[in-house]
Amino acid sequence: MKNGHERKAGGSGAVLISWIRHILALPGAAWAYATGKWHAMQASQSMLESAKPLVLPSSSTAKLMAAWGKASTYPGDPPRPPVVLSNDEEALITRIRLETEELNRNNVTRTEGYRNIYFRMPELHWALLAHMVSRNGGWNMTDLQGEWLPRLLNERQRKDVFLFLERANRLIFGDAYPQLLLYEWSRRLGRSLFHLLPAFGVSSFMEPVWRHFWRDGDSAMLSTALIVNEQHYIDERVARHPYFEERVLGTMFFGLQSLLQMNAVFFPYRCGMDNRGEELQLAGLILERFQSLDERIEFGKRLYAMLFGIPRVLDGVRNFAAAVKHTGSRADYASGLFQPIRHQPPERFYAEKLLGGKLKPGSTPLYSPPLHAAWGDHEPEPPETGDWFRGPEQVGKYFQKLTFPPNFEITNEYGLLLNKLELAVLAAQRGAASPLA
Repeated sequence: MKNGHERKAGGSGAVLISWIRHILALPGAAWAYATGKWHAMQASQSMLESAKPLVLPSSSTAKLMAAWGKASTYPGDPPRPPVVLSNDEEALITRIRLETEELNRNNVTRTEGYRNIYFRMPELHWALLAHMVSRNGGWNMTDLQGEWLPRLLNERQRKDVFLFLERANRLIFGDAYPQLLLYEWSRRLGRSLFHLLPAFGVSSFMEPVWRHFWRDGDSAMLSTALIVNEQHYIDERVARHPYFEERVLGTMFFGLQSLLQMNAVFFPYRCGMDNRGEELQLAGLILERFQSLDERIEFGKRLYAMLFGIPRVLDGVRNFAAAVKHTGSRADYASGLFQPIRHQPPERFYAEKLLGGKLKPGSTPLYSPPLHAAWGDHEPEPPETGDWFRGPEQVGKYFQKLTFPPNFEITNEYGLLLNKLELAVLAAQRGAASPLA
C-alpha cells in the first residue's frame, strides 16, 4: 500500500500531466504552438542554407586510432614509467594547478575562465562551447532558488540537484582547463609540452589528440575528442555515481525535469534591447537521457556542429559572450523577462505571470538570482583517480562524422518550457489545496 507521501507525489504528478494536456488541447494554445514550431523549423532551415559542415577527416582518425592503440591501458598493465621533469616544468605544473584551482571555485569563475581562454586563442573551439554550456549550468543552478523551483522542490532536493550540477561542472573544468593552459604555454614557448599531461591526471586518450592538433591545427578533431573525453571522465564519477543515481537521477524530480524539458542547452544568439525581451532568439537542443554516455556525446557533437558550423549562431553567440558577463541570472540574456533582485518577499500563493512565454501586462519579471545570491562556494570531494581509456575500439565510433541538428531554433520551445514550469507550480498549488492531496 502506498504511504501518504507517495500518494501526494503521485497525485501532484497526475494533476500536472492532466493540466498540461488540458492546456495544450485548447484550440488557441495548440494553434500557437503549431505555428511557433513551424516558424522555428523555417528559421532553422534558413540558417542551415549558409552552414559550413565541420569535417572529421578519415585520414586523421586513422592516425589517431593507431596512436591510441599504443596509448591503450588495461587492468593489470604495469604502470608507465614516470616522466623526468626539469625545474621549469615542475614550476609550470604548479602554476597551472594553482590557476585551475582558483578559477574552479564556482560556476561564474569557471565560465569566465573558458571565455577568456577562447578569446585569447579562438582556435580552441571547445572553450567557447564549454563557456556556453557552463552558462547554462549556472542558470540551472540559480533556477533552484529562483521563481518556481522552490515551490516544487524542498530544500534537500534542491541542494542535491545543485551538488549534482556543481560536481559535473567542476570535474570537467578541473580535467580540461589544465589541458587548455598547457596548449597556451606550448604556444608561448614554441614547443610541445603535452608530455606533461599525465601530471594533471589527464587520460592517455588525450595526448595523441593534442600532438595531432599541435601539428595539424584541426579544431574539429580536438573539440570532438574533448567532448568524448570529458563525458567519459564524468560517467562513473557523476552520471553513474551511486549517490546521484539515488538522490537525483532516480527521483521523480529528474523524470519531471525531462518532461518539462529542463535538460535543455540554450545559446542566445540575439538578445532584445526593449523591456519585454521580444527580440530574444535562442538556438539549442534538448537532451532526453542524461544517463546515456553515447547520447551525451552525440548531444555535445551536435551542439558543437551547430555552434561552429552555422555562421549566424556563431556570430551571435560570440557577440553575446564578448559583451555579457556571466552572473548566473537568466536576466543576463532576457532582462525584460527576468530580474536578478527580488524587491519584495514572494507571495504565499503564486499568481500566473506568463502568456505565450511572455510576461502578462502588469506582471513583475520572474526572479532569477545571480549565483552568489543563490549558492555559496562548495568544496566537493576530490575526483576518483583512474583512466577511463582502454583502447581505440572504445572511441572510434565517435569520430565518424559531425552532423547538424535539423531543428535548433528553439525560441518558441523556450517559451513553452516557461509556460510548462509555471503550470507545474499552479498544478502543485491546486493539488495541495485539494482535499484528496
